[in-house]
Amino acid sequence: MKNVRTGGRYALPIICVLIAAVGLGRYGTTQADEEAIKQANALSRAFRSAAKKVLPTVVKVRTTTKSRQIKGQFQGKNPFKGTPFEEFFGDDDSPGHRSPGHGMMPFIPHRSGVGSGVIIDPKGIILTNNHVVEDADEVMVELPDGRQFKATDIKTDKQTDLAVLRIEAKTPLPAARLGDSSKMEIGDWVLAIGSPFELEQTVNAGIISGKGRMLGHVKRGEVLQTDAAINPGNSGGPLVNLNGEVVGINTAIASRSGGFQGIGFAIPINLAKWVSGQLIDRGAVQRAYLGVGIGAISSELAKKLGVKPHQGVLVSEVYPKTPAAAAGFQEGDVILKFAGQPVADPRDLQEVVERAKFGSKQRVDIIRAGKPMTLEVVVKSLPKRFGVASFSPDDEPEGDSTPSHANNQLGLEVADLNPQVAKQLGYVGFSGVLISGVDADGVAAEAGLREGMLILRVGQKPIKTVAEFQAAMKNESPKDGILLLIRTPRGNRFVVLQQS
Repeated sequence: MKNVRTGGRYALPIICVLIAAVGLGRYGTTQADEEAIKQANALSRAFRSAAKKVLPTVVKVRTTTKSRQIKGQFQGKNPFKGTPFEEFFGDDDSPGHRSPGHGMMPFIPHRSGVGSGVIIDPKGIILTNNHVVEDADEVMVELPDGRQFKATDIKTDKQTDLAVLRIEAKTPLPAARLGDSSKMEIGDWVLAIGSPFELEQTVNAGIISGKGRMLGHVKRGEVLQTDAAINPGNSGGPLVNLNGEVVGINTAIASRSGGFQGIGFAIPINLAKWVSGQLIDRGAVQRAYLGVGIGAISSELAKKLGVKPHQGVLVSEVYPKTPAAAAGFQEGDVILKFAGQPVADPRDLQEVVERAKFGSKQRVDIIRAGKPMTLEVVVKSLPKRFGVASFSPDDEPEGDSTPSHANNQLGLEVADLNPQVAKQLGYVGFSGVLISGVDADGVAAEAGLREGMLILRVGQKPIKTVAEFQAAMKNESPKDGILLLIRTPRGNRFVVLQQS
């Protein structure tokens, strides 16, 4: 009983203490809450610090394009001449001809646009997007302090959607610090800064949500993906890390509505540094090249080539009189490394090659017919019209192409290539058999083969005639997959015919 009384004696104070503790936990601030608040405030201070460092360097870019006529196939003449509609549209040189927009003469209307840019040199050099200033008759730059300057010496690179502008300021301007985009990882915090919808000095926070993305208007180089809000007017503005360093140039959004929907893209600053340096020093971007047609390695191709999927880049064509031809490259080679740097896809190889110094000798690690090899290539400057085809890919063959052979198992018919068809399709100088028929439900159609393509090789065996094609196919199994080297008007590519 004594113990019971003792317990009863201290029960009330203990209960009171517990109630007080629960009350503090429910209505007050716990240690965990305080720690969370500290972390949130630390992140807020990091955002604030990064924004303060970069905001003075972010500019608004205004463009004006005057209306102009487009000389088309009608050359200013009335396309409805001799019809009941003739009186409504005067010829360009007729007395009744009206100004652009009132007649049938096609024209570009007067327009203006707004984008963003970032100062990268105190002397007044600004980095922005090509599409922000493209075709503009006048480009005005507005600084954060309200001063306005007319941009001069505008240099652009359409391949990477980048441009540099120069303004003449009397005093040095604040310049942004450029970071290292290769160090950015998925999940890293970033800020997108610019003038969306003409709202100046706007800062949006998000993370790097993807790397190595391909974008239609950025033909050379991969881009960063971010969920930091990028809207019309943000183009050309900087993407910034928490250290206040520019890691990208905002360039596009993925949207069905035209507004932000959670996915934006930025050109990595490492690419932008290289391109802007070329534009400043040379006025244009000069790229090195190998002279090969290349493609990614799918899982089907990887099995036939003896490599891992997405390991290396497949050489589908070696162009004559190019650095690659001089170095001894062959169709079917798998490039694993260039200058010691591993390459996983065509964009990887393209980027590392084009930045190589002209005339330099570079080591290339390859796999040929399952065996590792090393080649040495002397890279050269990319010719302006390299790879431009002089024929239409939509041409269809005409005339007889005999003898022929049908492979019903693959749903494929081939024929010998005659000189007339070779000239018509742009296959002069190539040897192979022409695909003259494809079963729409067959294995060949499923692999992407079409009439008018040329089969250059079966497995590792080059072929010139239908007879050679038949002989080569005897050693191949559709169940194991048949590797073909195909020629189209657009170039070479490898395909695998696999019967399921």
